[in-house]
Parts: sequence; C-alpha cells; structure tokens
Amino acid sequence: MQEKKKILFCITKGNFGGAQRYVYDLATNLPNDKFEAVVACGEGEELPNLLKEKQVRSIRLNKLVREVKIFDEFKVCKELIRLIRSERPDVIHLNSSKIGGLGAVAGRIASLLERNYGPKIIFTAHNWGFNDNSRSSFEKIFYYLSHWITLMLCHQAIAVSDKTKNDIGFLPFIKDKITVVYNGILEFNTLQKEESRIILASKDSNKIIIFSTSELHKNKGVDVALKALSLLPEEAREKIIYCVAGSGEEKEKLEIMSKDFGLGDNVRFLGFVPDAKKLLTGANIFLLPSRTEAFPYSILEAGMVGLPIIATSVGGIPEVIKDMQNGILVHPKNPKEIAEAILYLLDHKEKQEEFGREIQKTVPNFFSLEKMVDATIKLYQ
Repeated sequence: MQEKKKILFCITKGNFGGAQRYVYDLATNLPNDKFEAVVACGEGEELPNLLKEKQVRSIRLNKLVREVKIFDEFKVCKELIRLIRSERPDVIHLNSSKIGGLGAVAGRIASLLERNYGPKIIFTAHNWGFNDNSRSSFEKIFYYLSHWITLMLCHQAIAVSDKTKNDIGFLPFIKDKITVVYNGILEFNTLQKEESRIILASKDSNKIIIFSTSELHKNKGVDVALKALSLLPEEAREKIIYCVAGSGEEKEKLEIMSKDFGLGDNVRFLGFVPDAKKLLTGANIFLLPSRTEAFPYSILEAGMVGLPIIATSVGGIPEVIKDMQNGILVHPKNPKEIAEAILYLLDHKEKQEEFGREIQKTVPNFFSLEKMVDATIKLYQ
C-alpha cells in the first residue's frame, strides 16, 4: 500500500480571509487515501475551528503574529524548524508573505539538520506587498526583495493569476518556478431570494440592491463606491440601496462619509455577516470597487449565482470578467466610471440578465475547486 504524502500548510493568521479559505479548501479536499493534511497557523481561532469540524489537524504557532517583531521572528523560525523536524512533511505549502519567508528559511534549515530528508517547499502568492499603493518607494523595494528571496528559497511557487505571476516574474531566476493556479469554488447553498432581500435591505427590499462583500479597509475601495453613489442623479439614487457586508478599521470613517454625501438610507453597513455569500441571491448587482486585488473569491461567488458584476480592472479580475461580455470593468479609484456602470445596468435590464447568464457559465467551467485541487496536486507530486 502506497504511503500517504503529508502536506504541512503554514499560514500567518488563523482567521478566515481569502488566503485562509484557500488553505481550508485544499486541506479538506485532498484525497484522503493519498494525502494527510496538517495546518499550522498563528493567532486566530476561526480556521482551526473549521478544520476541526472536518477532522483536519491544526497546530498553533504561538509566537506567530502578523506584525513584524524582529526578535520574535527568530523564535517563530525556531518553532517552525522544530515542527518540520517533528512532522517530517513531504511538502511544506506556505501561504501569506510573512510565513512564506520564515517557512522557506525553516524548511531549508530543517533539510540541512535532518539526514536523508528534504521536503518540497511551495509558496502560494495570494498578493504582493509592493502592490499596496499606500506604501513608500522604499517599502515597495523592500517587499520586492523579500518576496524574491522567498521564491528563491522555495522549490516552486503558485500564483493565483497571470497578473500575480507577471508582477514579479521578471526578476532573475524565478520565472520558471511560478505556476498559475486560479482559485476555485464549489457550488454553495444560498437563502431564498425574498429572505435574502429582507436581510439585506429590510424595509427597502423592493429597491434595486447593489451588494458588496468586503473587509472595510482602504484597499477595498468602499469609499470610492460611496463617492460614485453620490454622483448618481437623484431619481437613480431613489431606486437603489447599497448593502455592504463586512467589518474593518474603516467602518466609522465610511459611515461618516456616507452621511456627508447625503446618502442616508441609500447605504446599509451590515457588519460582519457569517457566510455572506448566502445573501447573494437577494442582490441585483454585485460591486467590487477595490483599489488592489490578487484574485478575489467574491466575484467567483457572485458569478456562481448569476449576478451581473461591476468590478475594477485590478489584479486577476480581468482574467474572469471580460468587459461588456460577462460584466463591466472600471478603472480603480474612479467613482465616475462606477456611477456610469450602475446607470447603464439600471437602464438596460436585458444586460443585467445577459451578464448574469454569461458569468454563471464562466465560473464553473474555468474556476472550479476541482480544477484548483487537481492542479495543486500535480505540483505536490
């Protein structure tokens, strides 16, 4: 009988953002007869709790936090080396920038310390630190260098889009290490349309509902969406309500901005909504106004239920949304274009239906979880 390959997934935080969802999907969908999955993570309980429900073992890295603390990073590296030598995984699959660098170093050191042992080290690039426009030029150079070193130390890397690969693939010695594997999703259960509309818009459930699922921080561009709504003619604003599911540090600022723009009852901040994708059936239009993205799950989810999508042309989004074929692409940080796209869909109901049908064909055909898992397994082997 063939021995199972052990895959050690490492991720910085144990909350449940996009990178954690990726780890969860892989760890819980690898064939049980061929693979054993173990997940190591730092602070946060949501990911370990969800893995426990699926009987996937998780390990807490006690010193691992998102913030960089130089002396603590040495302790994390030592902890990782001990873990790798104890677990002896066949593959170390690293996710997120910080654990990517530390894990690659720890994996290489463990290989030197253990005779006849050398795990394969794979890093998935969910996004690059240098793509954050709020960073200074010096910080961006630092991130380019640190990401390049991480990729040099790894045996292979996964980029979640062609754009993600091309952003760094021009640097020396790493292009051939990077393979593009798109994020993928399964069909999922949703609430009945009327139930979803009542949850989203309450007394205004008869209005056209524009929906965003988003963490409330600057990169997600919800402030740009609010500015776009303020540019709409009054007769258009009266027809719509914009619902945002998500929490984050920008919440208070966005609520004040909404009031300052006079949007009043046109905007509802729903806060954190567990499994917010269940509410997608209640919306008429999905809006993703991000300043930067790598390859967001949210447009795949909206596409799976057949929602017409307005999204910014950043990261891998144009690899899913083809402008005016299965959705509308707008430039980032451009509220005027978002407003024009909303008005276009309001005036062309047939286009809402056409874009919804087309994206609903695109997602299961090209961005399924099965395709993602199969492509990743090939790299493990």
